[in-house]
Amino acid sequence: MKTKLIRTFVILLGVLFIVPASFHAAPVPEPNIGVAGYFATDKAQRGRPVQAAIVIDIPSGYHINSSRPLESYLIATQLKVDGSNGLRFGPVAYPRAALRTFKFSKKSLSVYEHKAILRFTVTVPANYQGNELVVKAHLRYQSCNDEVCFPPKNQNVDIGIGVVGANDRVQRTNGWVFGGR
Repeated sequence: MKTKLIRTFVILLGVLFIVPASFHAAPVPEPNIGVAGYFATDKAQRGRPVQAAIVIDIPSGYHINSSRPLESYLIATQLKVDGSNGLRFGPVAYPRAALRTFKFSKKSLSVYEHKAILRFTVTVPANYQGNELVVKAHLRYQSCNDEVCFPPKNQNVDIGIGVVGANDRVQRTNGWVFGGR
């Protein structure tokens, strides 16, 4: 009986101390950040500006650093747009950031959560020859959760739109991005 009790005790100790050592916490998965581009109209008119936007969908529980992070070690969200084919671009308007405190920083940080919409204008030259154009945008961001930040990501986004004459009619679209005017 005593031997059986000792054997059971030894097995129990083994389970308590050896088995947990073989388990490791699963690494925290990087978020699946969605990035897509939109225009405010169904076509672009030659010689006239058209609004464009890059929409960043950030899953719940995650955030990305704003375009102006408050700590020098954080990577800012940056959007660069390619000016080929004579296209002209207005400055990027970044959304207002939220100030949040996380486990990895005692100071408040400037972040984007849920959905961030980065807007800019594209002006098609009056003498543009094609019937379509593609705007090439390059987005750089760093995502984090409450405990860790992940390596920075670079993502390319191509946004295509048809091109019409300056006096041709265009229809507003994507009101959820640009407002329902």
